Amino acid sequence: MCGRYSLYADYRVLLDRFDIGEASFSEEDYSQSFNVAPSQQVVAVVSDGKKNRLGFLKWGLVPPWAKDEKIGYKMINARAETAAEKPSFRNAFKKKRCLVVADSFYEWKRTDDGKTPMRIKLKSGEPFAFAALWESWKSPEGKTVNTCSILTTRANELMGTIHDRMPVILTKEAEKIWLDPNVQDAEELGRLLQPFDSKELEAYEVSDAVNSPKNNGPELIEKVG
Repeated sequence: MCGRYSLYADYRVLLDRFDIGEASFSEEDYSQSFNVAPSQQVVAVVSDGKKNRLGFLKWGLVPPWAKDEKIGYKMINARAETAAEKPSFRNAFKKKRCLVVADSFYEWKRTDDGKTPMRIKLKSGEPFAFAALWESWKSPEGKTVNTCSILTTRANELMGTIHDRMPVILTKEAEKIWLDPNVQDAEELGRLLQPFDSKELEAYEVSDAVNSPKNNGPELIEKVG
């Protein structure tokens, strides 16, 4: 699964990296986070087929038919292998795909001493994108909440030493196809949702301070030992 990640890249770097044509928030509204957690607002990219838009989505997808927003706490991830068929995700898989922007993610490795937090990032240090789905939900009071879920797949060779699943990190070429609303073939989209190349990633142990989302500082991404 994917339950925690970081995003501290410069705002202007994100605009350039993801070819943003329009942003719903300014540089002043953007803040770095070294410990992004479920239910928080996350930075995401959506497209209308003509231009990419940068905005915020709440992490934890709430289907339009849900009676209670709290269902989102159970839907922070969607399995790449089944998302196209699952009632909670199939509409979004076809029509509401997005990118969730990050520059590393955390996973906990089981050891004899318990769980050890590990940080996984691109060796290049560049920001990247998780394949994600989004939906709009309207509360009984009429409030609209835009939410998202990050897709996961089987672990690659590197992640296999830490966990059996990993978030779907898209290549730059795959990002364009994933965002294209004109592409709706489930098989074509499914082929994009593969484990990322281990050779482009690195992983190392970090402080267990990352266990609590209350902690959020640059010390969380520092290598332990």
